[in-house]
Amino acid sequence: MRPDPKAEGLRWLRQAEHDLSDAEYSQAGRRYSLACFLCHQAAEKALKAFLYARGAEQVLGHSVADLARECGSLDGDFLTLRPRAAPLDLYYVPTRYPNSLPGGIPAEAFEEGDARRALGLAGDVIRVVRARLGEDAR
Repeated sequence: MRPDPKAEGLRWLRQAEHDLSDAEYSQAGRRYSLACFLCHQAAEKALKAFLYARGAEQVLGHSVADLARECGSLDGDFLTLRPRAAPLDLYYVPTRYPNSLPGGIPAEAFEEGDARRALGLAGDVIRVVRARLGEDAR
């Protein structure tokens, strides 16, 4: 049996919020590459939450920009969110794999400012999705 779309969306949003909390924890522990990656994950899962809540049966892909565009086809407010959230895509691969960085490793390539910026962007995405899913999304 297929889950209720709203319930499925809220389930994904809860995980997005947990990922954001983990990102905050990582940033406080000076694990900036991990914090940035978790922010990408939080935004990705929040956008997927919106799509699932609107009835999507399967949502593929990891690009925050692409997911925001897809959400924008259902709700125009996501079109203005897209350019603000798109920089989170920069944290999907380089935060994890040394071969994505010339001569370095992710643990040494990201700084506190990167993590702070990512936290702000992911928080914005989650706030927009939470507002669209209604007050019971908390």
